[in-house]
Amino acid sequence: MKLTLKSIVTFAALAVTVIAPTVLSASRASADPVKGTKADYIGAGVSAGVTNGGSATGGDAATLGGNIQGRLTTQKAPVSVRGAVLFSDDTSAIMPIVTYDVPIAKNTNVYVGGGYSFVEKQGQATPLGNKNAPVVTVGAESQLGQNLVIYGDTKWGVDAYQNSPADAVSFQAGAGFKF
Repeated sequence: MKLTLKSIVTFAALAVTVIAPTVLSASRASADPVKGTKADYIGAGVSAGVTNGGSATGGDAATLGGNIQGRLTTQKAPVSVRGAVLFSDDTSAIMPIVTYDVPIAKNTNVYVGGGYSFVEKQGQATPLGNKNAPVVTVGAESQLGQNLVIYGDTKWGVDAYQNSPADAVSFQAGAGFKF
């Protein structure tokens, strides 16, 4: 059986969504209450695309760039509305995303969610492909002190390259200001 990057990423995403709730529910049963963070923030950092689209026409190479990300929490549910902009020298991908947030420690959450990536200049490389595509994200965030939040996540763009069935994967890390 030939394993492709797409099948490996699909399997990993499935494993995270199946295994994580079991592991995280076990930690909730401990004597220490798990608090997480409800911080709303806006931040910036680096973004690294780690996949190529496989097209000989260009515009689909793995790309290093930056990110601007933000989070708005809901008061009654463990759901957040997030926005992300992943940019390169050529263009940017703008992503509205909804996530389910799971507190794992004091001031720390992990999250999983989905949204859509809108590429400003179709065919130009961003860290997450070169065309509009559905996006799945998995990440973590931690509030340090009163106003600083650090975050890191992985974004998976499904069928995110023009003229190719390839998926895109990028890693983000950054720091944000809590408001």
